[in-house]
Parts: sequence; C-alpha cells; structure tokens
Amino acid sequence: MVIDACHEERADQRPRLPVRRAFTLGVVGLLTAAGVLTLSGTASAASTLGGAAAAKGRYFGAAVAANHLGEGQYAATLDTEFNAVTPENEMKWESVESSRNSFNFGAADQIVSHAQGKSMKIRGHTLVWHSQLPGWVGGLGATDLRSAMNNHITKVMQHYQGKIYAWDVVNEAFQDGGSGARRSSPFQDKLGDGFIEEAFRTARAADPNAKLCYNDYNTDGQNAKSNAVYAMVKDFKARGVPIDCVGFQSHFNSQSPVPGDYQQNLQRFADLGVDVQITELDIEGSGSAQADSYRRVTQACLAVSRCTGITVWGIPDKYSWRASGTPLLFDDNYGKKPAYDAVLAALGGSGGGDGGGGGGRSCTVSYAETQRWGDRFNGQVTVRAGSSAISGWTVTVTLRSAQTVSATWNGSPSWDSSGKVMTMKPNGNGNLGAGASTSFGFTVMANGDWSAPTIGSCTAS
Repeated sequence: MVIDACHEERADQRPRLPVRRAFTLGVVGLLTAAGVLTLSGTASAASTLGGAAAAKGRYFGAAVAANHLGEGQYAATLDTEFNAVTPENEMKWESVESSRNSFNFGAADQIVSHAQGKSMKIRGHTLVWHSQLPGWVGGLGATDLRSAMNNHITKVMQHYQGKIYAWDVVNEAFQDGGSGARRSSPFQDKLGDGFIEEAFRTARAADPNAKLCYNDYNTDGQNAKSNAVYAMVKDFKARGVPIDCVGFQSHFNSQSPVPGDYQQNLQRFADLGVDVQITELDIEGSGSAQADSYRRVTQACLAVSRCTGITVWGIPDKYSWRASGTPLLFDDNYGKKPAYDAVLAALGGSGGGDGGGGGGRSCTVSYAETQRWGDRFNGQVTVRAGSSAISGWTVTVTLRSAQTVSATWNGSPSWDSSGKVMTMKPNGNGNLGAGASTSFGFTVMANGDWSAPTIGSCTAS
C-alpha cells in the first residue's frame, strides 16, 4: 500500500476530536464502570525523549502546530519531552507567501520563538514542494517561475537565518512505483530536472550555515524510488552540489511496515557523505506491535552514526493527520503509550510509564463523573500507586474552553496562565503503599460543554 503523499494537505484541517463518554453516576463506587479513563506515569527525575537522545548525540523532535501551543498539556509535553521542532504547516509556501512577494511569517515565528526559548533545534519544512502551493505559482511561465522559486527560498531562509538547524529544501520530488521518475509539478514540468540542483544552490547562498536536506516518503527501504533519490544524491556529491542531509519521512502502517532493510538503507545514504534524518515518523497501531516497530526505527537510527535525529509527526494521537490509526507516542490524554516506553528504552533512558507494573515508583489515575446537576457536574480522579510505595503524586486536569472549576477537594490545586489546566497535588494524602489509592474531586461549571475534562498521566515521587 502506498502511503498518502499529501498528508500535509490534511494536517491543517480541524482535528477529529476523540469520543469521550460522559458519566452520570450517582455514587462514587462506580469508578470501574466501562469507559473510565486509566492513565499512568512514573516517578522521579525520569529521562525524557529529548534528554535521552541528546545523551546519544542526537535530537528527538516533534511536528508542532502553532494553534495548539496555547493548550497547556500540549506545550508542557512538547517542552518536557522534545528538544527539536518542525512546523507542521506554518512554513509551507501557501502559509508564508500566499500572494507573490508578500510574506506572512506570523504563525511560523510563533513556533520559532517558542522553540528558541526552550533551546530546541528547529527544522524548516519546506521550501519547494508541489503541494500546499498557492495557485499563482502554477500559473507562471518558466522564467517567472524560476525567479519566484529562487526569491521564495531566499526570502524565507534569510528571514530565519541563524535560527534553523536544517531545511527541507525540496520535498517529494519523485514518483511512487517502479519508474524512479520525477513527479509532475510546476517546477518539474516547466524547469526540468535541474530545478532541484538550482534550489539547493540558491539555499546555500541564502544561509550558508543551515543544513540542506532532500525529504521524501516511501524511500525507507531500497526500492525504485529510493534508488532514484540515491542516484541524485550521489551525483550531487560528485559534482559539488550543496546537499547535507536526506530526510526519510517514515510513515508506517500494517500494509506498509518498517522495511527489513531500513537500517541498511539509511546507512547506504550516509555512506555517500550526507547526514540522514527520520523526519515525519508515525506508525499506526497500538500495544506491543506498535512499540516494537518504534523500537526498531529508533535502534536503526542509533546504529547509523550519521543519523542525527528523529522527528515524530505530532504529539498526541488526536492531532495526528491520521488520528484514527493512533500512530503517535502519546494518547489523546497525553498518556505515554507502550511505544513511548520502547523508544525511551531504545535511547538508553528510563522512566517511561509502566502502568504501575514496574519496579520503580509509579502511579495510575482513573476518572469518573460522579454527579450532575442542571449547570454543573462533579468529577473524581482516583490515584493508585504502582508496585512500590510512593510519597507524592501530581496529576493535571485540562478543562474544555467553556468550562470552569468552582470547587475542589482532597487536593491542592494550581493553575496555568490560561486558567484551563489545573495541576493537582496531595493535601495530606500523598503517601500511598504499593497498590493503595486515594482520590480528589472537583466541580465543573459546564457552560454548555458536558465533555469530560482531559486527565493527564500521573507522576509519582
């Protein structure tokens, strides 16, 4: 099965919200009713994806959407777990130059500023691509198109000069299938094969210090498409065309799994004298099978000395371009999935969520709605220690945009600047023996939205 090449076109559509069942329970004792959310997290000064990758001399990044940065748990997970970002749509041609030579960098600047504030690497995505291209570009003649392409590369790269670690200069320029031919696009059709070389030379002149990458999908194993990209890169290196890296998008599912020769394919490109990067990783599935695939990808990167980093295409499943396939490392409630644990372990880190079954200090949480009135409802979160005693716990509760909390009990709350993310800590009920539980509660003023709040994973101490 061919992976859809046009996922970025759908990435900026309104994400499909997860279905959550509202519980109208008259008694607290029904916490184990079907549909109760159970999340887990572990204790201590646990390693993070970015921290563990950095210890291996690599980055671990995520694709980021500017319109989610105001969401407390989204930003907190990004800031805690990752040390690199790629703007998901905000640097694409239609976003920054929707009309000729009129540039709007507002949303992209927001991501860059956030990342710089957290000392994260930034990958620029993408300068020349056949998709998400404003209509005026395709209507140009060859001479005007060449001028517009070079102007776009130059203006965008100069705007971010010194801030971008690596650019996807050209994206998805080769066809799928067995031909190894170039993809039809305004650039290919009007400028010919030389447009890729010209784009890279223009990019080098615009920012001599940024890494310049070619990026594509379905090139993860050796096949006609990856062979054609390989031949181009080999030719570029032989002739001194400036190319520093090759990006492998790595979108996998059961019909298009991680290739058996994935590591070998990365290595043959690295042997040409370029870095290799896993740029848009997501793997549909769940449980141990998904975790094993993520582990194999991570191990492959670590085994290739010139594999400089991994980027996953999103943070929680609900914001993925293929959310129904649950392809990311965090679930809809930002709980760490088995795939997260597998990646962290492969990176040599520790502290992934073990669901209370591991030897370290850990805790899980479950949520239930316990009572409802005409304008409000009560929610209760039960915190349960894992296989070892804990001395404290922390749980986040994220409200819907219309909701407010009017009362809390059995916990000490604090709030983020938005007033929508409550961080709850113990109020005399932090010490729990192995397997023991406690609870805290809150009253939510619905204001028309009766959806369950999002309960974050539990962090034990």
